[in-house]
Amino acid sequence: MTSPIFSAKLPTLPQPKAIVCLILCALALSFSASATSIATFNAPGAGTAAGQGTEPLAINNAGIVAGYYIDTNSAFHGFLRESNGVIVTGDVTGSGTGAGQGTLAYSINATNELTGFYIDSNGVYHGFLRNTAGTITTFEAPGSGTVAGTGTISANINASGEVGGYYIDANGVDHGFVAVNGTITTFDVTGAGTASGEGTVTGGVDCLNTSGQLTGDYIDSNGVNHGFVRDADGTVTTFDAPGAGTASGQGTEVSGINDAGTIVGIYIDANGADHGFVLATDGTFTDINVPGAQSTEPENINASGVIVGLYIDSSGVNHGFQDTSGTIVTRNAPGAGTGNGQGTLPSSNNAGGQIDGYYIDSNGVAHGFLLTP
Repeated sequence: MTSPIFSAKLPTLPQPKAIVCLILCALALSFSASATSIATFNAPGAGTAAGQGTEPLAINNAGIVAGYYIDTNSAFHGFLRESNGVIVTGDVTGSGTGAGQGTLAYSINATNELTGFYIDSNGVYHGFLRNTAGTITTFEAPGSGTVAGTGTISANINASGEVGGYYIDANGVDHGFVAVNGTITTFDVTGAGTASGEGTVTGGVDCLNTSGQLTGDYIDSNGVNHGFVRDADGTVTTFDAPGAGTASGQGTEVSGINDAGTIVGIYIDANGADHGFVLATDGTFTDINVPGAQSTEPENINASGVIVGLYIDSSGVNHGFQDTSGTIVTRNAPGAGTGNGQGTLPSSNNAGGQIDGYYIDSNGVAHGFLLTP
């Protein structure tokens, strides 16, 4: 079905620039506010209680941000923040309006096509694609479940308009899918478990690159996570970061891939600690650990090989970081809380070095931010 939402039509943008691979070293620098500007924002209608607010996820090369906000009823609504700061909000027809229901915009490409998913009043997930004219098409991956907690989760869109994500079947098992020109292909990574909570899960926001490589992780029958990348021809390569634990809830989890095929993510060691990693195209792994952090979690790698993410300090506070060829700069949004579970959480970065994300204030409310070099 189709329906118009997000009333503003956005302009067509140029394609992403070429990519440079990165080499990591271990050096941390303090953040200099004079080198950047940070705009903070709240989507109209965002709630102001703990657990509510504005949560940006994706940014394209024109600086247009996509994400969702949580209202006073704890329902989700999609939004776009244009490069001039104007925020457009909307809901896919069929979205539920109760707590934990609604529309979640998840990924935006260079031509302003947008994908995500919505949760209906029965708690079922459904995928959607918004084209450049602002028209929404909804879709279901074959085999998707139709009861609460199951369905289709669309989470990535590349410059060609290809979509990637995963679906949850009636038994609670995860399976990957890609959609090219409206044709949906489903897949399971060899070794993925077949019980509830197991299976094949793609990453989100920036886990499908221009050549059609889709990355994520699969959960085996022992509850251990392992990374994978699926090429456009269907070839799947699996991997485990050195040092990844082998018990339930441990292993390798992926969060981003750029057009060169360089992958970032985290691995969880045998002690349950999170460490960042970057996987180069030659198969080389390099750890990313912010000095002094108890947990380092990369979120994305851009066209120039710059990595952004968050780290958690010994008090449980979130802080942003940027890794440029191994030089780590830490970042905190103005207004970010300093208590456990609060702080700064970057989501993504574009080719121009802009970083979007959100911060959680001292009252537990989320607010969007956009950092511009």
